[in-house]
Amino acid sequence: MILCLRFDLIKQLSQTIASIVLMKKMDLVSGYKGVVGLVFGNENSTSNEDSYVERLLDCISNGKLAEDRRNAMAELQSVVAESHAAQMAFGEMGFPVLLGVLREPDDVEMVRGALETLVSALTPIAHAKLHANEVQPALMNADLLSREGQSISLLLSLLGEDDFYIRYYTLQLLTALLTNSPIRLQEAILTIPRGITRLMDMLMDREVIRNEALLLLTYLTREAEEIQKILVFEGAFEKIFSIIKEEGGSEGGVVVQDCLELLNNLLRNNSSNQVLLRETIGFDSLISILKLRGTTYSFTQQKTINLLSVLETISLLLNADREVDPASNTNRLTNKTIFVQRKVLDHLLMLGVESQWAPVSVRCLAFQCIGDLISGHRQNLDALASKSLGDEPEVEPALNSILRIILRTSSIQEFIAADYVFKSFCEQNSDGQKMLASTLIPQPMSITNARFEEDVNMSFGSMLLHGLATSEHDGDLETSSRAASVLSYVMKDNTQCKEKVLQIKLESSMPSLESAEPLLHRMVKYLALASSKKGKDGKSTTPRSSYFQPIILKLLVTWLYDCPNAVHSFLESRPHLTYLTELVLNSEATVCARGLAAVVLGECVIFNKITESGKDAFAIVDTISQKIGLTSYFLRLDEMQKSFLFSSAKSAQPQPRKPLTRSNANSMTEMEEIEENESTDYRNEDHPMLASMFDTQFVNFIKHLEGGIRDSIVQIYSHPKSNVSVVPAELEQKKDENDKDYIKRLKSFVEKQCSEIQDLLNRNATLAEDLASIGGGGSTHTEPRPNNGSERVQIETLRRDLQEASQRLEMLKTENTNIQSDALSYKNVAEKMETDLKSLSDAYNSLEQANYKLEMEVRALKSGGATPGVDIEKIKAKAREEAQKESEGELGDLLVCLGQEQSKVEKLSARLMELGEDVDVLLEGIGEDDTGLPDDDDEEEDDD
Repeated sequence: MILCLRFDLIKQLSQTIASIVLMKKMDLVSGYKGVVGLVFGNENSTSNEDSYVERLLDCISNGKLAEDRRNAMAELQSVVAESHAAQMAFGEMGFPVLLGVLREPDDVEMVRGALETLVSALTPIAHAKLHANEVQPALMNADLLSREGQSISLLLSLLGEDDFYIRYYTLQLLTALLTNSPIRLQEAILTIPRGITRLMDMLMDREVIRNEALLLLTYLTREAEEIQKILVFEGAFEKIFSIIKEEGGSEGGVVVQDCLELLNNLLRNNSSNQVLLRETIGFDSLISILKLRGTTYSFTQQKTINLLSVLETISLLLNADREVDPASNTNRLTNKTIFVQRKVLDHLLMLGVESQWAPVSVRCLAFQCIGDLISGHRQNLDALASKSLGDEPEVEPALNSILRIILRTSSIQEFIAADYVFKSFCEQNSDGQKMLASTLIPQPMSITNARFEEDVNMSFGSMLLHGLATSEHDGDLETSSRAASVLSYVMKDNTQCKEKVLQIKLESSMPSLESAEPLLHRMVKYLALASSKKGKDGKSTTPRSSYFQPIILKLLVTWLYDCPNAVHSFLESRPHLTYLTELVLNSEATVCARGLAAVVLGECVIFNKITESGKDAFAIVDTISQKIGLTSYFLRLDEMQKSFLFSSAKSAQPQPRKPLTRSNANSMTEMEEIEENESTDYRNEDHPMLASMFDTQFVNFIKHLEGGIRDSIVQIYSHPKSNVSVVPAELEQKKDENDKDYIKRLKSFVEKQCSEIQDLLNRNATLAEDLASIGGGGSTHTEPRPNNGSERVQIETLRRDLQEASQRLEMLKTENTNIQSDALSYKNVAEKMETDLKSLSDAYNSLEQANYKLEMEVRALKSGGATPGVDIEKIKAKAREEAQKESEGELGDLLVCLGQEQSKVEKLSARLMELGEDVDVLLEGIGEDDTGLPDDDDEEEDDD
């Protein structure tokens, strides 16, 4: 580094001298008052600067003397590094000229100057003031250079030059290109043969070159999976750990940080690279970085960054494939097994628990790594359970030490991280839960009231009960709520542990006033106390206390789930139910607190096995209906599901930390407390730290439980339990009534009662389903509800009458529609008969015409002389007789049909008159088209 600084000073001095010489020459040639005044004294003269840059480029490309060309190159670099307009002008015309210089590497000094000028052209000027919409010339130049054909290949070829400065400036130029145009540079490097190999070779170069190459590769591998794989096959792991060891491990400088950042880039979401690391280098080199050296264990800022980086590496290996392929956990389990075999747990406990000099950020990340290490891994769970910390004689189990940190720490972040360790330990670990629950033995008041500094010799359970009971004598609900969070993990999905804890009774701080009370009752007492917790001003709730209620409610939800005995114990005290209903209706409570209180009430319904009147499930549903209202109750559940905590819940495992880079390293070493603005109103907003504790697993559990609560309440509400059994007088046998009549009357009475009961059940089921489906669609607990039984009966009677009237109206409408349909069909039949009558009339007319024609023929025969032997009168009489018979038969059929239709019309008309319809209006217009037919026939006969 000292060598590099000396080189920079010498180079700047030589550039200054060269600039002065060139300025004098340009003044004599161009007649300007001074180059310095031209370039730097008239910044707004863009055209002059364009002309000046153009003259320098022309001198570089066409100059006769090598010295003039070098001076022009030095002056160009100086101007481009200082002038915003010069960068713009250079971008328009300078790249072809300088790339041409780079293609002729014989003049080493010119190549150096060209590379340094290109670096200046791609570096933003810090003091330049640009408008919001103005183009950044450095970005534009980077884009132009990356688009130049073969430019990347040319730069990579320069890495093979012997000159130190050529390699150094080439790496700086590639880094500037990568910063501004990463995608195009990554694609170009992949297409160049041995492009990655040339970059990897730079890691074995001199220190300055190595550091620049390391920084370039760090930028290059952030989101390029193919480059990551190539680097690993080129031996990146070996070179990275070699550099880390050479630089001093965690005690090293920023170079160690860059190496670990490159290592994390190679391992993040890349399972194949993780397997290669495990099977080639192994984890020993990685774990050795965690070893703390020295006796004071001092933590500088750079050491903190290095430790955070290596902890991030371990976290990536413990959560392998979680995002890319959550279904595959083979690689993750293998990594966990090997880490514990290599004693990584000892180093993590040293950083998180034993080394109290370590910064909070390091301790928190160490706790998260411990939680990831034991999650779902039986051997690692047993290893942590058997681990002890401290020196003789003050040796205690590691879990006790972590619990003490949870109860004592002033950092919410550290509490969340240590709490995650117990969550991971108890998850699907019934043996571990039973082991912890077996230590829950109440202590005498002298120990219960002892200070935390005196709890070194306490068992895990005694320390936990000590934390739970702390609020009894000093009102510190924060410690009790933290202990409640740990207790909820111990009891989760473990009936035996729930029954064990249910038997625990705590002594009161005032034995003369109150006997020992169950732990469950004490937690409900703290829940009520949390709602009235005031700040120092005695008026407003403090921000930190706003998460007490949700954590205690989470404990109650976990405890009462699938545990009828816990529900029975909870309902033994009548004020518990009253307080919960008030909390559900409390507008000052947070959305999460009201919703979880509603869930606890629901658990008192679905897991209630009590047969005693007033505490059974029917009584709880009746209390909800009377004091809260089903609509308002379901509204609380819906509001909770729509809240920020539940709609944006994190995954069951903590989300991966933001990658640690040079840009954010300093900010991440100083872990900031979760934002707690005293002016923020937390009455209706949940504390931000709950987002870390209410993960997807808990949210899905609540959603599943909520569905069962809704179904159970609807079922009970629609099938109410009869509390009074009264025998009506109608069921008594009358004095002179025989058995047969008595049985018949009883049967009629029972049928009537069954019909009424079924009607009530149907109405209640419909109402309950509607309430459950709408959840809370617009109603609130402030809307009026019937206050007594008589009002409800009256409302129910009116509702039933309205329903019966609506049904009767629907029946009449249906009947009216059917009658109108029948009338329309009969109208169509009548029209058809009229058509048939018309056709018969036409046939009759044709017969009359035929008869008339025959008569005319007979007259003609008579006038012309009769044929001998032919009796004209007989023929005429016979024809007339046949025609008359045929006409009479058809008329008879017509009259029969008309008679039948007339009868139907009369019945239909009578029915329509009963329904109030106007028959004349319905039949109006029928047959009007045919009214003139008889008259026409008469006129034809008159004409004949």
